[in-house]
Amino acid sequence: MARTILVVDDSQVDRARLEKLLTNSGYQVSTAENGELAVASVKRSKPDLILMDVNMPVMDGFAATRALRADAATKDVPVVMVSAKDQKADKAWGQMLGAKGYITKPYTDDQVLSVVRAL
Repeated sequence: MARTILVVDDSQVDRARLEKLLTNSGYQVSTAENGELAVASVKRSKPDLILMDVNMPVMDGFAATRALRADAATKDVPVVMVSAKDQKADKAWGQMLGAKGYITKPYTDDQVLSVVRAL
């Protein structure tokens, strides 16, 4: 079961919401504001799971997931995409990059927790 989770989102509101939900559910949570910071954080702290937004400045979630998969040290850390983009193509692209799940915004607390618990 995932115990440490990295929440990556450029929205302070979304980061805070997920951080509160997961912390209250017994997880240790760290956050990053964009994909570039997320990749650096994962290399440092090796979380058990990453919840990754797609649309972010500097480096988007797809590029960050691709970078993590390309690095032997981080390739096995599961990534779940969390995005307002809900087109089939976006979900397929996330899967092709190795994402273990895709949560569409707006989401419910139960949706997030069920995906996190499944990994």
